[in-house]
Amino acid sequence: MSDKKIRITQVSSGNGRKPGQQATLIGLGLNKISKSVELPATPEVLGMVNKVKHLLKVEELA
Repeated sequence: MSDKKIRITQVSSGNGRKPGQQATLIGLGLNKISKSVELPATPEVLGMVNKVKHLLKVEELA
């Protein structure tokens, strides 16, 4: 199992987006611009990030 982590920062609002995109942001633990969360880089999380990548900034952590 990989122990890689990523830091995800919301850079754009989810307001006015499709309901699935809003739900994905909430699932990632994001709800405000500039809020950041650190999550493991699992296929599930990376798939969610890919769905709303236009609203996020993603950084790899050591």
